[in-house]
Amino acid sequence: MSDIPFTLDQLRILKAIAAEGSFKRAADTLYVSQPAVSLQVQNLEKQLNVPLFDRGGRKAQLTEAGHLLLSYGEKIITLCQETCRAIEDLQNLQGGTLIVGASQTTGTYLLPRMIGLFRQRYPDVAVQLQVHSTRRTSWGVANGQVDLAIIGGEVPGELQDTLKIIPYAEDELALILPIDHPLAKVEKVQKEDLYRLNFISLDAQSTIRKVIDKVLTRCSIDTKRLTIEMELNSIEAIKNAVQSGLGAAFVSITAIEKELKMGEIYVASLEEVKVRRTLSVIINPNRYRSKAAEAFIQEVLPEFSTYPEQLTLEHFSPSPNVLKEVVNDVVEA
Repeated sequence: MSDIPFTLDQLRILKAIAAEGSFKRAADTLYVSQPAVSLQVQNLEKQLNVPLFDRGGRKAQLTEAGHLLLSYGEKIITLCQETCRAIEDLQNLQGGTLIVGASQTTGTYLLPRMIGLFRQRYPDVAVQLQVHSTRRTSWGVANGQVDLAIIGGEVPGELQDTLKIIPYAEDELALILPIDHPLAKVEKVQKEDLYRLNFISLDAQSTIRKVIDKVLTRCSIDTKRLTIEMELNSIEAIKNAVQSGLGAAFVSITAIEKELKMGEIYVASLEEVKVRRTLSVIINPNRYRSKAAEAFIQEVLPEFSTYPEQLTLEHFSPSPNVLKEVVNDVVEA
């Protein structure tokens, strides 16, 4: 093939169909008509002389050739995005985009304050916050779709050699009770008291619930002995339930700052136990890092960190001439 037999638009369409599982939903996502999407796929298959989708089922399924093209196409699209952001950097933070990732709790309660501080200093930089599970967030950083992220869970094992994982802050998991609960009058709550409480928690399959259970187990609290009275689907719902006297819960201290100031929730102190987890900053040192990302690392991250000495640019191992390395990766893959 002397000429490149596809366009960036065709790769974007292929990626959208694979993500949505449907030509129609992909068209809606890209704000184009379904016939336009179908025509582009037909042209692409004709140019490559190979089918990209198995049209036998109700869902758009990629063929082996489709999966191969999607794999390379995602790398090409990511590289194009990094190139555009590198060019935007020439304006010296008078524009550009910063993409920050976070797991659920940090993304809901911590990151908005950090982004607010950054926006005060750099109002011309567009900031995107992507809140997903720790696993999905880690893959976003690894693939270059996210500049950096703050997470509360563990990075997937297959990414631990790819990502730079830097301890960021100690996050206390507080035992919260209704303000009129009998244990609210006790100076220290014993571990054995926990097994007599009715707890409100997230669904057992949720990432945050698994993280909390793991931390409690590390602190010698037998989670199997805890009585789960109710499972809810959000931290906000759990806080409201506790305020209403329906039970106790373990939640991140960052999630209840407003309620504590208003005197709406009581935080119990556990005898000889501090239930904590470590939040981490993750980056991919082999990806291009924009000036906006470096400004966020230098000026904003230390403001909220338990370990500000860890947050110098040297600790983030910036790689010289990263764009050249990424180009080589794409060519050699």
